[in-house]
Amino acid sequence: MSQGLVTMSYIAASILFILSLGGLSNPETARRGNLYGMIGMGIAVFATIMSDTVDSYVILIIALLIGGTIGSKAAKMVEMTQMPELVAIMHSLVGMAAVLVGYANFIDPTATLTGVEKTIHEVEIYLGILIGAVTFTGSVVAFGKLSGRIGGTPVLLPGRHWLNLGLLVASIWLCMQFIESAETGGGTWALILMTLIAFAFGVHMVMAIGGADMPVVVSMLNSYSGWAAAATGFMLNNDLLIVTGALVGSSGAILSYIMCRAMNRNFISVIAGGFGTGTGGGGEAAVVEGEVSPIEAAETAQLLLDAKNIVIIPGYGMAVAQAQHTVNEITKLLRSKGKNVSFGIHPVAGRMPGHMNVLLAEAKVPYDIVFEMDEINDDFPNVDVSIVIGANDIVNPSALDDPNSPIAGMPVLECWKGETTIVLKRSMASGYAGVGNPLFVHENTRMLFGDANDSMQEVLKILNS
Repeated sequence: MSQGLVTMSYIAASILFILSLGGLSNPETARRGNLYGMIGMGIAVFATIMSDTVDSYVILIIALLIGGTIGSKAAKMVEMTQMPELVAIMHSLVGMAAVLVGYANFIDPTATLTGVEKTIHEVEIYLGILIGAVTFTGSVVAFGKLSGRIGGTPVLLPGRHWLNLGLLVASIWLCMQFIESAETGGGTWALILMTLIAFAFGVHMVMAIGGADMPVVVSMLNSYSGWAAAATGFMLNNDLLIVTGALVGSSGAILSYIMCRAMNRNFISVIAGGFGTGTGGGGEAAVVEGEVSPIEAAETAQLLLDAKNIVIIPGYGMAVAQAQHTVNEITKLLRSKGKNVSFGIHPVAGRMPGHMNVLLAEAKVPYDIVFEMDEINDDFPNVDVSIVIGANDIVNPSALDDPNSPIAGMPVLECWKGETTIVLKRSMASGYAGVGNPLFVHENTRMLFGDANDSMQEVLKILNS
């Protein structure tokens, strides 16, 4: 394939990637967005294989078969509840790819650059490996936290901010040493030492972030993986990688900003430490006191039959119980009886951005009854019954009325303003942020204990009887 055709293919792929991002911005066009992305990636891979820069076809085909087999099996085996950790571990692969490509470029014996061009290329190598290494270990730790292999509680080392500053200064100094030594054929030791520091920084950075901030971490690592890909594009002089990496990096950064705004936090405070690390008002958080009011499935079903306006608030517990399909069946039944049923989605519900939207889409819940927090919060005073399925922190009143709470200032779904709130939980355990919830002992709250899917199945059975 001529270079002109390769360039045209890359332009077409870039356009498809942009259309893909546009499609993914709305649940109704998400499938189309995914299709655009798949076609664009297919064109990109095919054009790269057919370009003049590729001649090791046997190795390439073997690698494609291995990677394609692993990817397809992972896609089939991974459940929707495991999507956050799958995304995190995929980010780690992008980071490690950037590291390996960087070292391959550094030791490339055919490189002929000199002068300023050589210096720029060395900076590209250094930054690509730095960002890739941080992304790799940070994503691995995020995978561990999301999958439960590592606890969600922040691990805060003494003087951690000074440690981070020291690692940054060391990386800058090593960069200067690397560039100076590389001019004379050296720089290996500086590059290796920087890589180890970057690996350590990735671990330290994500370990210090609390569980409630994990949606931000996922989008942040997504951004890092994009910039690592862009740096790889500069190293390989590949325009498509540069464009694609910039798209992923910038979109991930914007998403991180949106997530932080949804939690009334700034990006620096998330990196400095997660919820539960003294980010509240500085005093002692209020103790949750009171008695819970249990409810049974039969009474829950009767309340739903008597209600006119119903709001369902899904959380990670719904994902764990795989209750979305049962919830959809209940929704269809209630709507057929003339009930006004809506879903309220908090921007950071679940373990990754859009987690609840994906689950509801999988269960074929109509898009037009799914509303974001800002769209539905003002409606709660007119709601007869709110059903909270496995959520905790996103419906916690202490975020608004307890200035000393670790989640103080975080916008939440104000379901307690409705007539009755039914909370489905396995137990009275606190949420991922480790914060007690006064909603559970509110006078208008009823607790339906047990597995969310089992409870919803029982409610559905009674509604059908």
